[in-house]
Amino acid sequence: MTIETPILYESKGSPNARRVRFFIAEKDITIPMKAVDLGAKEQFSDAYKAINPRSQVPALTLADGSTITEVLAIWRYLEEAYPQTPLLGTSAKTKALVTLWERRAELDGFAPVMEGVRNGIAGLKGRALSGPHAYEQIPELVERSKQRVANFYADFNERLAAVPFVAGEEFSAADITTLVTVDFATNALKMPLPAEHTAFQQWYDKTSIRPGASA
Repeated sequence: MTIETPILYESKGSPNARRVRFFIAEKDITIPMKAVDLGAKEQFSDAYKAINPRSQVPALTLADGSTITEVLAIWRYLEEAYPQTPLLGTSAKTKALVTLWERRAELDGFAPVMEGVRNGIAGLKGRALSGPHAYEQIPELVERSKQRVANFYADFNERLAAVPFVAGEEFSAADITTLVTVDFATNALKMPLPAEHTAFQQWYDKTSIRPGASA
């Protein structure tokens, strides 16, 4: 199958898909998007499995018929294909720092929120991990997940008291993952930013009004 332009398969209910939409909006590029209805379990349909056998969103199909999955891989493709408004760094140092802090935001913040959600929501029984395989929930992980999120907030508050953006002086993909994590934790775990983390809150206030934040 060949197509004329990349197509992003995504869902408004997926925080990972939001990370890619945010990235696209910040680059001010146009990528056609097709919604995958996660509530109707469309991700498990034969039609979608032909696009992404792992039954996950987002997925980016290219003009030659190939598909790129995983947020960081999609970001890398978009950064190389559309180099305007770089979001993954511009020098050896800044590229490394963006990678470092984006990874830290994902491991220390985003992943714990996802863990807490997938192990605590009744509708995800038997689906404690996304992907093609079924895993039973471990409810005891929910409280640990919440503690991890609390620690993430404290650690990133300290970081953002020292720098204007997560990876340093410029807005980057590290900020995208961090903002999506805060909104994800607020909505899904009822864990908004604590009032005492003023540096983090100031960063959130200026970042949440960026054009990509509403994508």
